[in-house]
Amino acid sequence: MEKIAIAIHGGAGTLDPSALTPEKEAAYRGALSAAVRRGHAVLAAGGAAIDAVEAAVRVLEDSPLFNAGKGAVFTAEGTHEMDAAIMQGSDLRAGAVASVQNVKNPVALARLVMEKSGHVLLSGRGAFEFAHKQKVELEDDEYFFDQLRYDQWQEVRGSTETRLDHSTGEKKFGTVGAVALDAQGHLAAATSTGGMTNKRWQRIGDSPVVGAGTYANDATCAISCTGNGEAFLRAVAAHDVHALMAYKGLSLEEAVRIVVHEKLPPLDGEGGMIALDKHGNIVLDFNCTGMYRARIDRRGEVVAIFR
Repeated sequence: MEKIAIAIHGGAGTLDPSALTPEKEAAYRGALSAAVRRGHAVLAAGGAAIDAVEAAVRVLEDSPLFNAGKGAVFTAEGTHEMDAAIMQGSDLRAGAVASVQNVKNPVALARLVMEKSGHVLLSGRGAFEFAHKQKVELEDDEYFFDQLRYDQWQEVRGSTETRLDHSTGEKKFGTVGAVALDAQGHLAAATSTGGMTNKRWQRIGDSPVVGAGTYANDATCAISCTGNGEAFLRAVAAHDVHALMAYKGLSLEEAVRIVVHEKLPPLDGEGGMIALDKHGNIVLDFNCTGMYRARIDRRGEVVAIFR
């Protein structure tokens, strides 16, 4: 069988196993499985890695369980500002959007930025105008309303405090992402997020920044990160894995270990990343208690939350 592989994540952080009821765990596992299978189906049919990561991330964006798309958290103004990026490793083309509102699938808009705009990163009103011109699917504010997200916002509304995507007893960076290797040997990565609850000033994290939260290069690897965005930005975390492989000749596993466990912690860089190299090796690593994740390769499907 051709060497195809895909991995996804639905966020990482300080997760409390006791706060995850059997029903909630089953829901998360089901959503992760559905997303990774959707992406793998694209690869199995001979499709491109870029199509696979977009397909997988769209499934996660459509689920209210994750802080992206439909499940995006509330800003200080009571709105939803979403960020996303996508990148293909064959030619290093990339597209990204930041602080977009009312776009059902930000990852799909990021893909159009890559293919139709002549640019890499569009933000705010300009990104929305581009979305309208490209006729991407839009939704009204009601579509993005989720009672849990609203309750989370009410706890800090009116203050300067920002919160991660969290449930009782846990602290989670709720970004979603995917990395894939297709039968032609090409890599791709995509990441999408709703950011932090009660965020102000159109704050943008690492997810839509190429090299920080998202990166793909056929010569080495594809990476999607989830964590304290400010730290991942400062560490240029995703690109650093590529650099350790390209310039020091390290394996994917060792490069990810250095970035996740040595370079990020001094920067308060709690979180993790999913990584895939050109040989089909998958590494899902994190420096916190858990990461919502799934993978499918020649060994089959694995869905996990804790270590």
